[in-house]
Amino acid sequence: DESYTIDVPVSGKATLKAKTPYGAIRGLETFSQLVSANGYAKVITNTPIQIKDAPVYPHRGLVIDTARNFLSVKTIYRILDSMSYNKLNVFHWHVIDSQSWPIESKTFPDLHLKGAYSKEQTYLYDDVKNVIAYAKDRGIRVIPEIDVPGHTYIVSLAKPEIMSCVNKQPNWDRYAAEPPSGQLNIAKPESIDFTNKLIDEYTKLFPDQVFHLGGDEVNRNCWNEDPDVKAYLAAHPGEDVESLLANYYTKVHDHLETTGKDGFSWEETLVHSKYVPKNNTIIQVWIDQAAVKTAVEKGYRVVSSHHDYLYLDCGHGAWLPNNDGNSWCDPFKTWMHVYNYDPAANITNPAQRKLILGTEAAIWAEQTDETVIDIRLWPRAAAVAETTWSGKTDSTGHVRKTEEVASRLHEQRFRMVGRGISAEPMQPLWCARNPGSCNL
Repeated sequence: DESYTIDVPVSGKATLKAKTPYGAIRGLETFSQLVSANGYAKVITNTPIQIKDAPVYPHRGLVIDTARNFLSVKTIYRILDSMSYNKLNVFHWHVIDSQSWPIESKTFPDLHLKGAYSKEQTYLYDDVKNVIAYAKDRGIRVIPEIDVPGHTYIVSLAKPEIMSCVNKQPNWDRYAAEPPSGQLNIAKPESIDFTNKLIDEYTKLFPDQVFHLGGDEVNRNCWNEDPDVKAYLAAHPGEDVESLLANYYTKVHDHLETTGKDGFSWEETLVHSKYVPKNNTIIQVWIDQAAVKTAVEKGYRVVSSHHDYLYLDCGHGAWLPNNDGNSWCDPFKTWMHVYNYDPAANITNPAQRKLILGTEAAIWAEQTDETVIDIRLWPRAAAVAETTWSGKTDSTGHVRKTEEVASRLHEQRFRMVGRGISAEPMQPLWCARNPGSCNL
């Protein structure tokens, strides 16, 4: 419960009331935003003020990728600070991917010993526990993502015997969404056993009720051309890669259920495979807005990270050095475009709308590290933070327009800069000082 009330009289003491510490945290942030400085003192104007506030969506987060380029714990702390300034409450930690395995594994130590970029670019157990504690103090949940069975080339450095299509060159694009290629071999029971042991390990390290198992961008060519997969299918008429994939998902999600956790998966597990997710699975949509409707109609909870609105890393062109062109998700998503996204668009059934938990804006780290993470995130993530906290309409039902929001977002950007967050400017300062004069 993140609800709170604030009462600021004309004189005397202000009062903040909340049912939980998390509501108190959100209320204190709002109270701080009521304070302005006039050069001589800090004041609250336009009193008396009464605020009764609570979020529209319970899940308001960021996806932060620390595998493609490493982020120090200090930088993660700064991200968590900036999230709390904007009432975001979920840090979705995409901690591993094909390029590196930076998180310590006590079950399979070679994963991080061979898979991290360096000893210094490793999150030890104590680092993870410190991040979780730091986040909790700011009212933020930490949900880990161990992305399987795709995006796992890095596992080959420690467990080559359970892998398929490892680092195929030069035609890697036949086998993966990006280099290096490599997926767990779903024809081998050892791959399922490996995954289940990871689940056992990391569900103990991360206390959140939700655990993300990825499931995105698996490449069928990788398995169709794998000799072990072909041999298995030849010996098992009636099976194919799709049935093997569904079996893999079933076995690992069944095992996750034994830990008492709720599964969290990318949309492909529901709409691009034969697997039927468990009822308590949260589906994360990123490809197609229609998948939101598909998921809620089937009774699943949904978090949306629609790439066309909420992929904040997009807009910097291709990162392949022999491709002078755009990336797949260009153009850049302006704060106005981000603000205009409605995860519940075209969902009219009230019960189905309640299944939409919220959104996560994403920063994939092919071209992002700690030197630019602030400007990639802010103030655009503040735009989605407002719409998921307050909804698309005000208390009268009026749909907020971006020109009405701009001055408020300018203020928040200046506030964040003052707090040490390198949020990028939205416009020339003249426009911020002359609201409405830069509208077209």
